[in-house]
Amino acid sequence: MVTYASLSDIKSRMTRELTTEEETVAATLLEDAAVMIDGINEEASEEAKRIVSCRMVIRALCDGSSGVPIGASQGSVAALGYSQSWTIGGGSSGELYLSRYEKRMLGSGNAIGSHSPLEDLICTEEQNA
Repeated sequence: MVTYASLSDIKSRMTRELTTEEETVAATLLEDAAVMIDGINEEASEEAKRIVSCRMVIRALCDGSSGVPIGASQGSVAALGYSQSWTIGGGSSGELYLSRYEKRMLGSGNAIGSHSPLEDLICTEEQNA
């Protein structure tokens, strides 16, 4: 299966060592990430695909055990009541997803557009007249 990043790319970006089990999971997630990336834009640059693959897999591997989950956009901590909450912007901790920024990196922005099939009909009728 095609991947856009390697296990060594993941390891070089992690702040901790991966377990053997995590390495196996990361290899599978890299394959899944490639399919998701191709669904957004197969024509994106190889560098963008590699970076986005790494970000997606690292985000999925990091479950927040180090404190703040990767991808959290908001958080709060309390003391004596032992409360903690986080808001994840584009997915959930441990989930493989593309952030809005990553989609832009791949060339898929927030463009809004539409096309009416009636426009083609009108243009065709004018040409035939």
